Amino acid sequence: CIRETSPKEKEIFLRMMDLPNKERRSPENGPRPCCSSLKMFLVALSFAYFAKALSGSYMKSTITQLERRFDIPSYLIGVIDGSFEMGNLLVIAFVSYFGAKLHRPKIIAIGCLLMSLGTFLIALPHFIIGRYKFETSIRSSVNSTNILSPCPVRSASVLSTGPSTSSVPSAGCEHESRLSMWIYVFLGNILRGIGETPVQPLGISYIDDHALEENAAFYIGCVQTISVIGPVFGYLLGSLCAKIYVDIGFVNMDSISITPGDARWVGAWWLGYLIAGFITLLSAVPFWF
Repeated sequence: CIRETSPKEKEIFLRMMDLPNKERRSPENGPRPCCSSLKMFLVALSFAYFAKALSGSYMKSTITQLERRFDIPSYLIGVIDGSFEMGNLLVIAFVSYFGAKLHRPKIIAIGCLLMSLGTFLIALPHFIIGRYKFETSIRSSVNSTNILSPCPVRSASVLSTGPSTSSVPSAGCEHESRLSMWIYVFLGNILRGIGETPVQPLGISYIDDHALEENAAFYIGCVQTISVIGPVFGYLLGSLCAKIYVDIGFVNMDSISITPGDARWVGAWWLGYLIAGFITLLSAVPFWF
């Protein structure tokens, strides 16, 4: 006997004939469209890798500027530089374990938001500490041989022209930045480390789970290649900002008598953090979709 196939049987038959495709399915969202959301995820992850590599390399390039601007010793600079790894180690075990059970792209988006917030926090002291005032008593002939204090000058005695005033600290020159301002940079870098935690383990595992076996290695290689390009732009951005005076836009540049070659010069270190923070903020947007 020949009977007509029911719609339910047709659906079961078509479902059995449709072989599972890792690149079209996702445990988080079910079936994927034919345009391959995995490739869009790959582009978004590559951009996130680029953003975190750019901000990390820019942080390395501004170490001298931070040390001179906040008048802090070298060991504190080491602590600030290592605070990124501190924040990373605090949460990496929890994020790797619990993040794999949640919606991984959205966890990565939250991490990018935290990285962006931490980058903006690093630039915050510039808008709190006040304007940078360099000592004007030093002679240009001995400019490279004197150890200068970059803290703001509050006493009129420092502005005298005597040769001995450059070595006598001003009574009103209190190292306010050494007491508090560097803490913002420290906390911001810790927050950057916490935000970076889900990007690498969850992003790579997501690609490995949803890509075909023969394509997974190629996709991961593309992401790693973009992460190598990021530091190039980070150091270029650091070089550009170092040539701009720290208080540009806040003071009359015609009154600045020093040049980037002067030992008292401090570049616009904060400007690069605003740019890097904005780029990191943009990298979080695609993961919400």
